Amino acid sequence: MTKTPKTTGYEVLTSIDAITTGLGSVGYISTREISTSIYLAHHLRKPILIEGPAGVGKTDLAASMARFLDVSLTRLQCYEGLDEGKALYEWKYGKQLLYTQLLKEKLGEVMEDAATLDAAFKKLNNFEDLFFSESFLEPRPLLTAMQQDRGSVLLIDEIDKSDEEFEAYLLEVLSDYQVTVPEIGTIKAIVPPLVILTSNNVRELGDALKRRCLHLHIDFPEAPRERAIVRARVPDVSEDLLKQLVAFVQGLRDLDIRKQPSISESVDWARTLLLMHASALEEEMVRSTLNVLLKHESDIQAVTADLRALTRDSVKASDLSYREPAKVS
Repeated sequence: MTKTPKTTGYEVLTSIDAITTGLGSVGYISTREISTSIYLAHHLRKPILIEGPAGVGKTDLAASMARFLDVSLTRLQCYEGLDEGKALYEWKYGKQLLYTQLLKEKLGEVMEDAATLDAAFKKLNNFEDLFFSESFLEPRPLLTAMQQDRGSVLLIDEIDKSDEEFEAYLLEVLSDYQVTVPEIGTIKAIVPPLVILTSNNVRELGDALKRRCLHLHIDFPEAPRERAIVRARVPDVSEDLLKQLVAFVQGLRDLDIRKQPSISESVDWARTLLLMHASALEEEMVRSTLNVLLKHESDIQAVTADLRALTRDSVKASDLSYREPAKVS
């Protein structure tokens, strides 16, 4: 009898266009560069290292890929001091302690037929092997991702916030999709996960890590793509208001402010304006909702001084009949 081959969640990654369409079906507006990177990552079995400003959709890409592929998303949030105990595995100390107590109670029965000290040691060694077995292993994100029989998306988020020592520890995982547990041995992935690492460039990453990854840079989107993203997340927003709010956000990003508004904040602002029953941008409405876009008081004060001009320019930019006067050279 012929066995039916086990299917994974990756069968839909047949072409770059299929990936673009699939991501669009779950609300992520991809680009040719993003979809190409996903396609190559799957077929070359390489992780993707995504760099770019905070808030451009790096983490959301991993979550969207998991929804599109219908596989689990395993996220490892990096931070200073992260070690293998939090990233790979831990021993179930409570279960080990209970087992130790049970062994202590049964020790007499176990040892009663051990005629010599050497025989007693051999029996105890057998129990030690069981003590450090997979039954007592608590998988953490890296190991969990490799235990999924349909594949998974492994998100290693903000790798630049981890220590260089942890970055070096990842090399085995990213090269061979396997991990080594000293007490057990090497554990290989059932189905290699699709691995996405993100970085906000807090520190420079090592060359060894970069060599093992495909590189992808995601920047803030151009206005047409940002409109498509907001439209996908807030379908009820009118076309005029959509053009105006995206033009306003794009104008903010051109200013010298401490934190540029992210795409998620554009989406939040669209929902806010709908909640306020706005049909077009008005100066007072914008002023009262600036805190949705800007998260530092110094930025709000800096923008408030030019708010009238920014609002006016955004309304003009959304009017297709409006044309800026030709520049005289």
